[in-house]
Amino acid sequence: MSHPSSPGAGAPPVPSRRLFVQGLAAGGVVAGLAGAVPARALANAAPRVATAPRVLSGQQFQLSIGESLANFTGRTRPAITVNGSLPAPILRWREGDTVNVRVANALQGHPTSIHWHGILLPANMDGVPGLSFNGIAPGEAYQYRFTLKQSGTYWYHSHSMFQEQAGLYGALIIDPLQPAPYRFDREHVILLSDWTDMDPGALFRRMKKLPEHDNYYKRTLPDFLRDVRRDGWSAATADRGMWGRMRMTPTDISDINAHTYTYLLNGTAPAGNWTGLFRSGEKVLLRFINGGSMTYFDVRIPGLKMTVVAADGQYIHPVSIDEFRIAPAETFDVIVEPTGQDAFTIFCQDMGRTGYAAGTLAVRHGLQAPIPSRDPRPLLTMSDMGHDMGGMGHDMKGMEGGCGANMGHAGHGSAGKAPRHAPSENGNPLVDMQSAATGPKLDDPGIGLRDNGRQVLTYGAMRSLFEDPDGREPSREVELHLTGHMEKFSWSFDGIPFASAEPLRLNYGERMRIVLVNDTMMQHPIHLHGVWSDLENADGEFQVRKHTIDMPPGTRRSYRVRADALGRWAYHCHLLYHMEAGMMREVRIEE
Repeated sequence: MSHPSSPGAGAPPVPSRRLFVQGLAAGGVVAGLAGAVPARALANAAPRVATAPRVLSGQQFQLSIGESLANFTGRTRPAITVNGSLPAPILRWREGDTVNVRVANALQGHPTSIHWHGILLPANMDGVPGLSFNGIAPGEAYQYRFTLKQSGTYWYHSHSMFQEQAGLYGALIIDPLQPAPYRFDREHVILLSDWTDMDPGALFRRMKKLPEHDNYYKRTLPDFLRDVRRDGWSAATADRGMWGRMRMTPTDISDINAHTYTYLLNGTAPAGNWTGLFRSGEKVLLRFINGGSMTYFDVRIPGLKMTVVAADGQYIHPVSIDEFRIAPAETFDVIVEPTGQDAFTIFCQDMGRTGYAAGTLAVRHGLQAPIPSRDPRPLLTMSDMGHDMGGMGHDMKGMEGGCGANMGHAGHGSAGKAPRHAPSENGNPLVDMQSAATGPKLDDPGIGLRDNGRQVLTYGAMRSLFEDPDGREPSREVELHLTGHMEKFSWSFDGIPFASAEPLRLNYGERMRIVLVNDTMMQHPIHLHGVWSDLENADGEFQVRKHTIDMPPGTRRSYRVRADALGRWAYHCHLLYHMEAGMMREVRIEE
């Protein structure tokens, strides 16, 4: 497939950049594919007006994974759909039920899979080819069967190659046996995602060859002269030298942005104006899910306070905020009480401020509130990445080496400890820097969100509505470093990519602590399959239960794990192309 900026002969005109950011008003799935599609049908296919994904409820489910045509930008492209839908149908389950989901593969020549993200289940039901099962071959089906031990907002997606990027993701809602500790009158699922007209495999190959492709905002000579006037010659030149050695610029916020992506809300681009209805004065529960492959979204609803009541499906003490950042794979449940106007904009800008997803809360269809301007583009600083200009507490030279995770029996958590870099990081050509991160930064809203005049959610503001469900102090600690090389688009744990890494072995039943240190200059959402990740505060005390722990640059965060699920489990960065480039490990929980 050709890149949108270089269409082949006879292709339709390239949409303007503005159209790419906003997409088409009627963008969405055009038609299912059954064998070859005539070129004329491709050219003339008219997208159907986007509607909310179908909701499937009960205990017995039939899902068919196939290929459909989709058009979000003015160009018709193949997508991977579930029952012909992008996003996939919303699955509505009930805590305590045993669900049976038959997943059939109708793709031509490609195996597939479904992973139930954040769901506690037997390893052979987890849906990771090569670890928990062999995958679902073309023309075959797989029967998933497991009992639901939890409730809340989750999602499901493919774990096969880049199928998640091509459309194979959907929302998963598990209704609780006991009433929720808050009241609401109606609810809406808000599933955010990123769409590319490129073949996802081709996009990955481009990242390997030209990782800075979407970074349009590199600093120029006038920027340098401005910095000299402000900071002096020596400070400005030292700053440029450090960024040069890191092979990066302060504008390098995300690998892929709206120069490649169109951002979707419930499968609808901003111009499509997805609308969720309300009546004035109602309490409306919004279930936010980030199903994006590579995109962090900063979410706000101008004119409305949001009360966060759950994170990653688990209840928390309510937190009143104006805005939150949601990492890929995270979910947040918020309650809003719209009143005083007929329409409110759900505004979800990407972290680099290159584009946005948007929808509307309204008293009836057809209304739309103003869409706010995007915030100014943020710039990274050395302190964002665990480095300080004075102490130079970091190392940015090429390195090379041997094996494994650092292991020990440290006291508690994250605060105030210098990182113990693994020997495998030293001299490693796949590691371009090492951080001096010593703390969790749980109260930091994050780059681009500090001091913006809005109340922004932080990890430090979230506390689970329950005490540590295990109660034991961890008996063992493993420290892992998130490592990478920007120019090579190589990502790993401890400098060892997945293909070369030994499994991380946990003893069944043990309570252990995992400490993550982000040595890279990028943000990484880390997901451990099969068990909960119980985030600790700076004093090593239980803070909040999650299934995905976000790791901004220059942070050291720790969490407790109860190894109560036997089997082989995936452990990886949930930025899809980082995982594919090597930031993944196998975890084995053994007797």
